[in-house]
Formats: sequence, C-alpha cells, structure tokens
Amino acid sequence: MANDPYLRTLLILGARAVLAAAKSRNDSVSRWALALAERAGYWKAVVAIAAKNARMAWAVLRRGEAFEFPGDPAAAAA
Repeated sequence: MANDPYLRTLLILGARAVLAAAKSRNDSVSRWALALAERAGYWKAVVAIAAKNARMAWAVLRRGEAFEFPGDPAAAAA
C-alpha cells in the first residue's frame, strides 16, 4: 500500500479539497489545516492532511467502526 501511486494521488487530491474547503468552515480540523498551511506552506500542509486522512481511514478499517468526524457537533448531539 505504501508504494501505490494511485492511492497516494487520491489522498493528495482529497487533502487539497480539504484545504480548499477549510477556508469556509470553522470546525477544529479546518482550523488546524489552515494554521498548518500558514505555518508550513501549502504543499507541506497538503501532505500532512493526506497523511492524517490515511491514518484515520486505516483506523476506521482496522476497527470496523463507522467514521465520526472529529469534533463534529452533529455527532455529539446524537
């Protein structure tokens, strides 16, 4: 899996979408992504977001649980 260029490309494209959408959101992950981009630069932030997404996906698959967005107010209310 570590050397799968297609999967890596999908993770990077997803991370770019997360960073672009973060500008109009105010959740904890979006604030973290924007602060990281400001601190480390766009591409380092994209790679860090892709790595975070890969770790979250792996954890969901490994545990066999449904994904819950970190800090999601809708999940906390349910």
